[in-house]
Amino acid sequence: MPERIVLRTGEALVEREEASYLCAEPEVVIGELDGPVGTALANLIGDQVKGHTRVFAILNSDMQVRPATVMVSKVTVKSGKYTNILMGTVQAGIANGVLDAVRAGDIPKDKVNDLGIIYSVWLDPAVLDADEVDHQALFEVHREATAKVIRKAMRDEPSIDELLEKQAETTHYFHQLGLDGEL
Repeated sequence: MPERIVLRTGEALVEREEASYLCAEPEVVIGELDGPVGTALANLIGDQVKGHTRVFAILNSDMQVRPATVMVSKVTVKSGKYTNILMGTVQAGIANGVLDAVRAGDIPKDKVNDLGIIYSVWLDPAVLDADEVDHQALFEVHREATAKVIRKAMRDEPSIDELLEKQAETTHYFHQLGLDGEL
C-alpha cells in the first residue's frame, strides 16, 4: 500500500524578465481527500467569496485535471480582463503543470483520485497595464511554477538542513528593499 500523504506544503517562484507580470508565486497544500485537505477543498468550493472565486483547474471546459486542484486567487479580482486572463491562460498553465507533475512522478499516478491540491495563485495586477499580454509566456510561467511547487511540496523542499545552512546569508527581498530605503 502506498504511503499516505496527509498534508504537504510548498511554495515556489518563477519569473521572466521580459515583463513584470510574467511571474508566478504559487503556494500549495496537497493531501488525501479523506483527510484535512479534502475537508478544506470541499469548504473552499462550497463557500465562494466575491472577488476570490475558487475554481477547479481545468484543461478546458468539461476536463478537470487530477488530482482535483482548487485555484484560490491571492488578489481580489475586480475586472473582467483580469478574470479572463486568470481563468483562461493562468488556469490552463496550472492545469498543465499539475499533469506535468504526475508525468514526472512527483505525484504518484495511482494516487491522483485520492489526492487534492489547494493552489493559491498570484497573477500580478500589472497584467492589466500591459499594452499587449504575452499569453504564451504567461502560460509557460504558471505551468513551470506549478510543476515546481508540487515537486517541492512532495519532496519536502527546502529541507530543514538547507534552511538552517542558508538562514544567516539570506534576506527576504522586500525586507532588504525596506532596509535599503526603497520601500
